[in-house]
Amino acid sequence: MFYFLSLLAGVFISVMIAINGMLTGQAGVHSATVIIHLVGLLFIAIIVLLKRQRPFAERHAWFLYLGGPLGIIVTILNNLAFGRISLSAILALILLGQAIAGLLIDQFGFLGMPKHPFMRSKLIGICIILVGIAAMIDNFEFAAIIMSFIAGLLIVATRTINAKFSSLTSIQISTFYHHLIGFILSLPILFLLGRSEIAAFEFSFSLHWYMYLGGIFGVTVILISNVVVMKISAFYLTLLLFIGQVFTGILIYMMLVQAFSPRNLIGGIIVTIGLCVNLLLDHKKAKKHHLEQVNT
Repeated sequence: MFYFLSLLAGVFISVMIAINGMLTGQAGVHSATVIIHLVGLLFIAIIVLLKRQRPFAERHAWFLYLGGPLGIIVTILNNLAFGRISLSAILALILLGQAIAGLLIDQFGFLGMPKHPFMRSKLIGICIILVGIAAMIDNFEFAAIIMSFIAGLLIVATRTINAKFSSLTSIQISTFYHHLIGFILSLPILFLLGRSEIAAFEFSFSLHWYMYLGGIFGVTVILISNVVVMKISAFYLTLLLFIGQVFTGILIYMMLVQAFSPRNLIGGIIVTIGLCVNLLLDHKKAKKHHLEQVNT
């Protein structure tokens, strides 16, 4: 079930990136960031109220509230990269950043995350995965590549902090604070860096109403991530999210530009093969460990 939820979250991420990119094209980077966090905040606030939870009842360590600020940076980086490189390239580079961060978290167990020590035998699967990532990068605009890679690193950091926070409160309260702090911080960023967007502001609700749903998809992804992050390896969670993202991204690409990208499909298949290789190695190791325990 946790693997399926991870794949589903990946589907939502791909849709979220695409519609957030559309909103950015209409409203501007910083205005879109405010709208995305506001919609997400209203959505999770309704959930918290319905469940009669009290998010302000306790105080916690300051670093547990960093999910929101990091989420703002991720949203801005993704919105800036969207349109400069393809959606598939963004997803591939985000995967690379997440995979590296995920391996580090698995190895050292940051913030109390479960440890999954690295095995050299996994290098085969990792090399296959890297080949798949490289196959999907079709535009080498350096700034956009760096932005997407950093976004990947920060996504894992955000996911880990939110999971730790949710273990002390609840997944709903953790998600609520993520969007509350993100919204509060996005406002001064808009007034400081988005003055041209404010000057050109003319209220007009787009007929493409779905482009305002990015915040709802973002809340859903965080809720799912908070559930599964303690149940499976951070590295595997990253790969499963990516597989859900990449094949959804192919469908979105076909709908947006009425074209099919064999490069994206091949890259996605190669990454999936690499994941399967590592999962099989883990299964063999677990089976061997079980037999050893039975014999002793």
